[in-house]
Amino acid sequence: MTDTDAGSPMGELMRQYWLPALKSSQLIADGDPVRFMLLGEKLIAFRDTSGRIGVMDHRCPHRCASFFFGRNEGGGIVCVYHGWKFDVDGNCIDMPNLPPSQDFKHKVKAKAYRAAERNGLVYIYMRASEAPALPEIETALLPEDDVEYVFVLRECNWLQAMEGELDTSHVGFLHFGAAGQKDFKSDELEQYVVAERAPEYIVKDTDFGVMYGAYRPGSDGNTYWRIGHFMFPCWAMPPIERIELNVRVRAYVPLDNTHSLVVMMVKKPAPANLRAERAQRFAGATQNYNEFANSTDWHGRYRRVDNATNDYNIDREVQRDQSYSGIDGVQLQDQALQESMGTIVDRTFEHLAPSDIMISHVRRRLIQAAKAYIKDGTLPACQGRPAVYSGGRAGHFEAPADKDWLDAYRDKLAASPVEAAMPMVAE
Repeated sequence: MTDTDAGSPMGELMRQYWLPALKSSQLIADGDPVRFMLLGEKLIAFRDTSGRIGVMDHRCPHRCASFFFGRNEGGGIVCVYHGWKFDVDGNCIDMPNLPPSQDFKHKVKAKAYRAAERNGLVYIYMRASEAPALPEIETALLPEDDVEYVFVLRECNWLQAMEGELDTSHVGFLHFGAAGQKDFKSDELEQYVVAERAPEYIVKDTDFGVMYGAYRPGSDGNTYWRIGHFMFPCWAMPPIERIELNVRVRAYVPLDNTHSLVVMMVKKPAPANLRAERAQRFAGATQNYNEFANSTDWHGRYRRVDNATNDYNIDREVQRDQSYSGIDGVQLQDQALQESMGTIVDRTFEHLAPSDIMISHVRRRLIQAAKAYIKDGTLPACQGRPAVYSGGRAGHFEAPADKDWLDAYRDKLAASPVEAAMPMVAE
């Protein structure tokens, strides 16, 4: 599950999907090449003179000097060592250090991958086979100006980062452990998270992955539901807001086995006023984070100033009487605990509980999918069917206690301002 290098079962499965990796704004026509990692491979990306995006192994196939130091000009990337030039498809189009009689550019090709651009994001497909269409995830289909994008580097394996989104019972402790029901307004459904910190769960397989319903007592005999999704290969939808407002998705992209890129997308207008107001009422509830300036290192972007080297600036005095964690920032709280497990957690040390049913179920699906692909090339039902991804949204809501959870979920989606269909539930 954790090894996504080329040749590993999970690595080969991951390479069957488009992965969001860069912001479109990072790539400028004839601008500087961008150095980055994906699935354990060191890559460079560039936008050529005509606006096309090239993504390739950073090593020039001549003498393995890095294209990062290259010249992006005239419709291709030029290795400054000997001037060999390659187009976005990896074709060698010039060998100026050789006389014409010795030129063999038609025999040389850089290792290149497909890139696709949609609504401000650059997706990469790391297979030589024909690429499927991009997944039709609700938030990712919105125009760029309608979406707030946040990228974060996590210094841990992709799976333990993603599993934080699949665990809804931690919300009542890590994020709201110091709060009581009286601290919430009457219309804030999160009050039921702290009124009953031990939810029960239902888990269902879907064509795009797995969905869960965590339920607790709500108001006036209703049931309070928190619905979340895992979508192959590394997407998650957390139930952060009411379902009618929760147009968001997050990808936990493996850069290598010990670093992951969290790509967060949420429909605007993001509830900034709500965030600010809650930050005043709940210590540690801020969403404002300080980041280091981006550098050109392999892991040089989206790094938080509060990190493991300074214990995430935990404030023990605040922890004693104001905040359950003493760490300021909901996302930073998640990051601290996920990274504290180690870069790749030793799962033989775990003792999973019934509250971890979504985590254990997703692990099982991932293992089954990787084994099936390695065995005979079988892929999950969502691969090659982009519309399958459009059938879900996470979120929380109340419903009559005697109503089936999937019926209640379907009704809430049907009443949503943004159209979404019922997820396809596997038999």
